[in-house]
Amino acid sequence: MSSPTDILSTDILSAPKTSPAFAAEWAEWHAAHERHRADPHGFLAVSHLHWLDGTPQRLAGVPGTWSVTNDVVTVVLEAGESLRRDGRELNATDSGTSLSFGPIAERAGINLQAGSTAVGLETVVELAKRGGEYIVRPRDPRNPLLNEYRGTPAYEPDAAFAVEGRYVPFAEPRTTTVGAAVEGIQHVYEAPGEIRFSLDGRELSLTAFNGHAPGALSVLFTDATSGKTTYAANRSLTVVPAEDGSVLLDFNRAVNLPCAYTDLATCPLPPAENRLTVAIEAGEKIPYERQTP
Repeated sequence: MSSPTDILSTDILSAPKTSPAFAAEWAEWHAAHERHRADPHGFLAVSHLHWLDGTPQRLAGVPGTWSVTNDVVTVVLEAGESLRRDGRELNATDSGTSLSFGPIAERAGINLQAGSTAVGLETVVELAKRGGEYIVRPRDPRNPLLNEYRGTPAYEPDAAFAVEGRYVPFAEPRTTTVGAAVEGIQHVYEAPGEIRFSLDGRELSLTAFNGHAPGALSVLFTDATSGKTTYAANRSLTVVPAEDGSVLLDFNRAVNLPCAYTDLATCPLPPAENRLTVAIEAGEKIPYERQTP
């Protein structure tokens, strides 16, 4: 385990000024992130959030009657109802059929298509498992939240908030349970270690979860700006440690999770130890959609 003297640090008061190159690189990254967020079938296109149980039910925005029993989802399509997977029609005879999907792993899912057959105009029907429960979320490119999206405000890039730290693996990965943006469910993650760093002269640490890409870590946190200038529930930062454990935490690239924009998201909340008391005035701010007029 590293001692405090091993931790690489950056003090805000002595940090170098932000260079034009640093600002330009951030602007390019943020523009790409905004394009990804505004994808026609991204989370801004989610129009409904349906929770499945053993009772067959019709779902708004989705064809068929849906239910789940023993980890298997059943969808009954009537004559004339269309549901496709990878472009292949599942109601092949158009006379009605019964479909089965699953089991699906936690935080995994499959995408089906409904409605228009034109590429980019179809509704993507997301079937997924969150917090041990099955959900159905139609992603409609006509959704007003997507079509009226005008970008996300963010702090101007500041090199003082790009700090070096050190990733310290735990002796064994720690199973960590956290709450969710949706009341009543929990998320369970494996935390492989923590990231130690110094900010504004204070020694801090953040528990890290495994990220989506190989070798990447995902850090969920809040800080003294949360609920004031940044979204109250959570902020997210992706980092990639080097082989020697050194890591750059560029808080200018801290982003909002889907729950910052819509109540139809099941985003995880940060673990208690990741609720920082320092103000990190960097990264994305409260979305316009959540700001009080």
